[in-house]
Amino acid sequence: MSSDMKRLTAPKTWAIPRKKTIWITGTNPGAHDKQTSMSLMVIIRDMLHICDTYAEGKKILSGREILVDGRIVTEERFAVGLMDVVSIPKMNQSYRMMLDRKGKFRLVPLTEGREKWKLCRIDGKTILSGGKVQLNLNDGRSLIVEKDSWKCGDVIKMELPSQKILDTYKLAKGNVALILGGSHAGEIGVIEEYIVQRSSAPNLVKMKDGVITIKENVFVVGMKAPEVLLPEASAL
Repeated sequence: MSSDMKRLTAPKTWAIPRKKTIWITGTNPGAHDKQTSMSLMVIIRDMLHICDTYAEGKKILSGREILVDGRIVTEERFAVGLMDVVSIPKMNQSYRMMLDRKGKFRLVPLTEGREKWKLCRIDGKTILSGGKVQLNLNDGRSLIVEKDSWKCGDVIKMELPSQKILDTYKLAKGNVALILGGSHAGEIGVIEEYIVQRSSAPNLVKMKDGVITIKENVFVVGMKAPEVLLPEASAL
């Protein structure tokens, strides 16, 4: 079964021309779901414009010239999602996948050193035998840690590709967060309050500017200021 899709029905997060051709390369099942990721082929051809055709893109990938999060990727339908780092060593260029203020995926060029880490949100935890804890991250990774020092919704700064934890940003008042969904997708705000619902309804996060959204739509990106570069200054 093909993973290709029609351009007109591609996820709204894809910033691509909708009527250029009929078909576009979709994503294979992976760390990110189809609605929150973009295929690597679309990134190198339609966003970075380092090739003009699918065949050229396939040749670049087969030549092991593209890295995602510090690891070589040769699969054209590999799913690249929020905060993932795409690197092209031959061009000495790296980019981080972000959301702009229109809720569209944008690639933000990175200065030297910033390609060596990424932010990952803790979406779940599992208690293992021996008292160890498994952190289940938003990009499909699982980290095993000795102590249960994190909560769901917290964000860790991870070294690439070693997966060493460098820092932690809590889902807490005063920290800076990126809104992932709804009418305010792509906006940055300061957390005012984390509201725990005493029912089956999802927990809420209130921002200082009055915006209220569900916890799943909030991605903490720093304490006093965003740790990541924002896409507003990028034309990609």
